[in-house]
Amino acid sequence: MPEPPFERFLSTPEMLEVFGARALVQAMLDVEAALARAEAAEGILPMAAAEAIAAHCTVEAFDVDVLAAEGARAGSLAIPLVKRLTACVEAHQHAAAAWVHWGGTSQDVIDTAMVLCTRRALALLDAALERLVEATIELAMRHLETPALARTLMQPAQVVSFGFKLVAWAAPLARGRERLQHASHAALQLQFGGAVGTLATLGARGPAVARRLADALGLDDPHGAWHTQRDAWVALGCEVGVVCGSLGKIATDLALLSQAEIGEVAEPTGAGRGGS
Repeated sequence: MPEPPFERFLSTPEMLEVFGARALVQAMLDVEAALARAEAAEGILPMAAAEAIAAHCTVEAFDVDVLAAEGARAGSLAIPLVKRLTACVEAHQHAAAAWVHWGGTSQDVIDTAMVLCTRRALALLDAALERLVEATIELAMRHLETPALARTLMQPAQVVSFGFKLVAWAAPLARGRERLQHASHAALQLQFGGAVGTLATLGARGPAVARRLADALGLDDPHGAWHTQRDAWVALGCEVGVVCGSLGKIATDLALLSQAEIGEVAEPTGAGRGGS
């Protein structure tokens, strides 16, 4: 499914791929495969059934466009995915099909898949912020003595150094990176609770399955469902918004300082870029 053209203007190919339809579906299938194996390890279902389920948990076996259309009608992408996964398993090993998605619910699969995709996205963002902060500090060190005009309400005020201004760009990004790491730890956790969050279908073995599932996916086990508690998830989004605001402030400064009548900074030209 091609991305809308304006999406490419506002992101990067790597980030678009992380949240692309194929990546999201594969993340959901990863959850289903890990769930089956975790339950088999706890003796809830046969290991042969778990391996039969996991063998079909590959996005190449599914038409992602069809899934998206069916998901729009169903109100959840997990509903058509589980149905089609069940059909695939049943066609090859009839007995194993009954164990697909056992003990889980759609929200478990969707939330945990989004956690997996978001973890990859935040790794890209963290690496980019690290490079940006390091480059900005390096530039600041080169311009510790370079005079620059400070302004108040857009009017000339006093002379500072350009390095001083650059440090003021880098500091919020460094702090934002630290806050993102903290918020990520709180938000990027396994979601697994079954229909109403109690893991009732799995009985006493529910917590052990959750631990195994979390370990398999490399996630923390929050020891309870959070599908009706979105505060940590929203807080993570807020921290991303704060970082975007810090980046926007830098962009605004660059746009103002590079005006022809000011000309204190300039961006390099390059192939395919406009002259203005």
